[in-house]
Amino acid sequence: MPDPILPEPPRLVPADPDYEARVRASYARQRFMAGMGAALTRVAPGEVEIELPFDESLTQQHGFVHGGAIASALDTACGFAASTLMPADAGVLTVEFKTNFMAPALGERFRFAAHVRRAGRTVTFVEAEAIALAQGRARTIATMQATMMTVLGRDDVRH
Repeated sequence: MPDPILPEPPRLVPADPDYEARVRASYARQRFMAGMGAALTRVAPGEVEIELPFDESLTQQHGFVHGGAIASALDTACGFAASTLMPADAGVLTVEFKTNFMAPALGERFRFAAHVRRAGRTVTFVEAEAIALAQGRARTIATMQATMMTVLGRDDVRH
């Protein structure tokens, strides 16, 4: 039996040629991620990476980075990955997400990588993974699937 032929993933084309500058400027205004110490390290069409150094103030009672911090960084990465494809006057809001925690969040730093799986006019589906980095090794500790909504015509929801 022949292997099924999988379609090529769609080429993701930003609606805004200045998407990277817009996304970076929007991220810089997000105080929550800054308060956690997270930095936006990569921006490409339909993709974003955020890095977070280990910080004891983000841990729960067992010494692992709190699941809320991990989910927040994943959600943020998903939202900004979707935003890379949006028009300049659009904003993005999370409609829903599902997070799977696969291992304790232990590491020297963490990378949150999100990529758009399907971009629609109103709804964008994004997947992300949280990777713990320690002693030269990388380990996936959580994944997220998120649905993002394109918001137009609202000055209070703009990137």
